[in-house]
Amino acid sequence: MLTPRTTTGLPAAESLQAALALIDTEARALFGQGKVADYIPALAQVQPRQFGMAVALVDGSTYQVGDAHTPFSLQSITKLFTFVLALKAIGDDVWKRVGREPSGAAFNSMVQLETEHGIPRNPFINAGALVITDILTTRYAHLDYALLGALRRLTDDPELSWNAAVAKSERDTAHRNMAMAYFMKSHGNFANPPELVLDNYCRQCATEMNCTQLAQATMFLANGGRDLGRDGRPDEQFLSADDARRVNALLLTCGAYDAAGDFAYRIGLPVKTGVGGGIVAIAPGVGTIAVWAPELDAKGNSVLGAFALERLVQLTGWNHT
Repeated sequence: MLTPRTTTGLPAAESLQAALALIDTEARALFGQGKVADYIPALAQVQPRQFGMAVALVDGSTYQVGDAHTPFSLQSITKLFTFVLALKAIGDDVWKRVGREPSGAAFNSMVQLETEHGIPRNPFINAGALVITDILTTRYAHLDYALLGALRRLTDDPELSWNAAVAKSERDTAHRNMAMAYFMKSHGNFANPPELVLDNYCRQCATEMNCTQLAQATMFLANGGRDLGRDGRPDEQFLSADDARRVNALLLTCGAYDAAGDFAYRIGLPVKTGVGGGIVAIAPGVGTIAVWAPELDAKGNSVLGAFALERLVQLTGWNHT
């Protein structure tokens, strides 16, 4: 367990940085136990043996180790941000079109759509994220810029963008996602042309951040919906405290594909994973943790990322706060 702690109850800088250095050393010993996502050709080109980790605390301090400043493709982590935008836009009406239960199936499975009449189990599997993107496509003429605008504000980085080559690679191979979109449209759960929604969805998934930016961008979920002001910008109530709590609950139960139960057991924090190798975790009242390592396990989650988060909660006890 980390010691000492400051008067705020947060760990002292020296002990937290030492813990990150230890985790970095231990995690890198696991290189080679997974493989990069190869079903998206552009992601198959990512150099596998990389590891970065960043922690942002609610007092405004940040800590990094390894490749924490290397940009990577967020992929399914963006489903968290689009869901939050939809929740802000239409509130509880979102639940008329998507559920909030764990799926227990692969993130790109179509099986449940057949038996559940085109209503996806939750907004973090592909089918659910497509419905969320459809909702936002109706609301925004240029969803890609609306999403980037929110993310640039949360990271204080006006240059944040999406990778056009990755977006095209995804769009060219999005056959299963297109099939899901048309199937849901046949059940009346899709308002826009699937082609347009898929364009938006693939650009969304191709958004790039580094670990430090991702930890900062999710701070509102650790801080009662309130984003911390930086560089002279005041704090902002980005999401209500009640909605932040609800989003965290959904991340805990549904944020790691069909490994959500294992993540809850091993790590005990709300998380969102992505096949780009990133994972973001929320420690309510404490801070956020972002980790990136491109080598994935069979369920599409980062091998080193899951290990690093488990080690961090062992060292900090943040899953008991």
